[in-house]
Amino acid sequence: MKIIILGAGQVGRSLAESLVQEEHDVTIVDQRLSALRTLQDKLDIRTQLGIASHPTVLENSGIEDAEMLIAVTNNDETNIVACQIAYSLYHTPTKLARIRSSEYLKYPELFTNNAIPIDVLISPEQLVTDYIYRLMKHPGALQVLDFAEGHIQLVAVKAYHGAPLVGCKLGKLQTSMPSVKSKILTIFRGGRAIIPNESTIINSNDEVFFLAAPNHVRTLISELRKLDKPYKRIMIAGGGSIGRRLAHLLEVARYHVKIIEVDSQRASYLAEILDKTIVLEGDAADESLLLEENIENIDVFLTLTNDDEANILSAMLAKRLGARRVIALINRASYMDLVETSTIDLAISPQQVTIGALLTHVRRGDIVSVYSLRRGAAEAIEVIAHGDNRTSRVIGQKLAKIKLPPTTTIGAIVRNKQVIIASDDIVIEAEDHIIMLLSDKRYIPAVEKLFQVGITFF
Repeated sequence: MKIIILGAGQVGRSLAESLVQEEHDVTIVDQRLSALRTLQDKLDIRTQLGIASHPTVLENSGIEDAEMLIAVTNNDETNIVACQIAYSLYHTPTKLARIRSSEYLKYPELFTNNAIPIDVLISPEQLVTDYIYRLMKHPGALQVLDFAEGHIQLVAVKAYHGAPLVGCKLGKLQTSMPSVKSKILTIFRGGRAIIPNESTIINSNDEVFFLAAPNHVRTLISELRKLDKPYKRIMIAGGGSIGRRLAHLLEVARYHVKIIEVDSQRASYLAEILDKTIVLEGDAADESLLLEENIENIDVFLTLTNDDEANILSAMLAKRLGARRVIALINRASYMDLVETSTIDLAISPQQVTIGALLTHVRRGDIVSVYSLRRGAAEAIEVIAHGDNRTSRVIGQKLAKIKLPPTTTIGAIVRNKQVIIASDDIVIEAEDHIIMLLSDKRYIPAVEKLFQVGITFF
C-alpha cells in the first residue's frame, strides 16, 4: 500500500518504522530537514521537505496515487487542511488525522465528506487516558486491552514467586478454576516468546498475557502475583489534556484524586472544571510538597507532563517517599530502557498506544482492533471472518485444523456478543470476531492472507 505520513514526530516516526517492516511504500513529510535525514538513515522510505498542508508539497510526495494519507503533525489545523486538500484535489481514498483539541472533537458531525473529509479521527490524549484508566481498574496489571466492545480483555501481568500458578503446569488453571473464562496466550521469558500448552510451567518474572472476561481478570491476576488492594487514592503530576481527562474519569468513578500543576493559570482552570479533584499549584518534584500531601498514603502516583525528564525524576522521588505504585508517561524510546531498570513500576509510551489505533485502518481484511505489545514487537488483533466454507480458509474449520503462522495464537471468538474461549474443537463461523496474538509481527501478512475472502464470495 502507498501511504503518506505527515509529521515526523514521535508518532510519525514510530508508525513509519512499523509500516516499512510490513513492506508498505511509505513517504513522510516534515518541515525539519534534520528529522527527515535521521529517518532516511534508519529506514527505507522516501521523504519530502515542506509544509504538510501545501498542495505542491503533497504533490511532490505522490499524493495523486496514494491509497492512504495519515496526518499526524503537531498542529490540528494543518492535519485538517491536508485531509481537505487530499480529498478535494486528489480524491485520496482514506484519510486519517490526529486531532488533539476537544473543541473539534466534541463536534463529530464536522467530520464528513460534506464538511471536513476525514475518515478516521485519532485523539492520542483520549487513547492514553482510556489506557491508563483501565490500568487503574486492575491493580498489578502491566497492560489491559479491550476487545469485542469490552466483552473480553487481554491482560499482561508479571508472575511473582509464591503465586499459586508459579512453578506449576498451566493445566492446573482449568482444573482449579473450571468456571473462569480465560486463556493464557503467550509468555515472554527473557525477551523470548513462548506459546504455552498444558505442560508449560510458569516461572517467576515471566510476563504472562491472558484473555479473560472483565469480571474474571482479578481472579486470574491473583493466580500470578500477590493481589494488590484496589486503588483509591490517586495523585497526578501534570494537569494537561491527559491529566485533566483522567482526573475527570477517576473522580466520576469515586477515586480520591489530586492533581499537581505548576502553571498557576492552568491550575485555576482545573479547579473550576473538576468537581471533586483537589488541585495543587506547585512542582511535582518538590519533596516538601509531596510530603505535605502525604505521598506515603498514595496508591498510584502518575506523572503525565510533556517533559520526560520531569516525569522520570518526580516518579522516582514519589516512589522513594513511599508511593505504593508509580507510573510515568515516557515519549523517548531510549528512556524506556532506562526506566525498566529503575524504581518506576510502569512506563507508558503514548506512541505505542496511538499506533495501534492507526494500524487498525492500515491492515488488510476486516480488522476491528489492533494493539501494539512489547514496544511494537508483538501485536494483538481482532479480525472478523467473512465468506463461507468455499471462499474462506477459516470458516467451517475447527481451530485445530487451521494452519496458523508461527508464534500466532487464537485466544477467543466472540459470536453474537458471546465470548467463546478458544479450544481445538471450536468451528469458526461467518461474522465471528477472532482475537489473536502474534508474538512476532513479521507474520502479520500471513495472518491477513489467512482471513482474505476468495473472489467467488461476491
